[in-house]
Amino acid sequence: MRKPVIAGNWKMNKTIEESRTLVYELSGGLKNIKGVEKIIFPPFISLLPAAALLQGTDIGLGAQNLHWEDKGAFTGEVSARMIAEFCQYVIIGHSERRAFFGETDEMVNRKVFSAIKNKLIPVVCIGETLKEKESGQTGTVIVRQLTQGFKGLNCDQFSSVIIAYEPVWAIGTGMASSGENANDVIQKVVRQTLINLFDQETALATRILYGGSVTSTNAPEFFAYADIDGALVGGASLIADDFIKITLACIR
Repeated sequence: MRKPVIAGNWKMNKTIEESRTLVYELSGGLKNIKGVEKIIFPPFISLLPAAALLQGTDIGLGAQNLHWEDKGAFTGEVSARMIAEFCQYVIIGHSERRAFFGETDEMVNRKVFSAIKNKLIPVVCIGETLKEKESGQTGTVIVRQLTQGFKGLNCDQFSSVIIAYEPVWAIGTGMASSGENANDVIQKVVRQTLINLFDQETALATRILYGGSVTSTNAPEFFAYADIDGALVGGASLIADDFIKITLACIR
């Protein structure tokens, strides 16, 4: 049985002091919730203080991005080797990275290899834009992102990967997908593609999350579907009570 995952992507929010406050609130509210893998992704500047506060808890810590090289003349970038000292996870290929910073499937692939080499668990984001959805290209886009993003990986390397299906048209818009639609895409497109790329056992063992305007109100709808293994939460992860309620809703 796949262990569900609730991950909070704070994006570019919270100062260090605000991050400390939120981590403190989350630690208290999440400590008694078992059976769910809980992860937070603060901004880079808050990772070290968050790591210190999370010691002795079962809340995982991740970075929101990385560079595929271990070191070098890449001003403003942070490598997997650097964040692996105190993080266990990293988000790769978020739609905002793709849209605003020109991140390609090839770059995602290189980042995935770097994360795995440095023993980080990649949370790899995939999803279609509204234009792609309306033109019937959802399947084509997701198959391409999966095929190119995981090119060259074997089953063993891929085994730690978590996938987040985040339809771009639903991120930060309040236009969340329906649970039925999200489950349909995950079941018929994402898992089927993973079967083709790897094998059935690997595909069925992979945790696949939904992301895109997830709230404490609509979360139970998504988690009612067997192929949705949790959520990558954006705005609601910045409010401790909401994130805790979403996590509680994911218990199976």
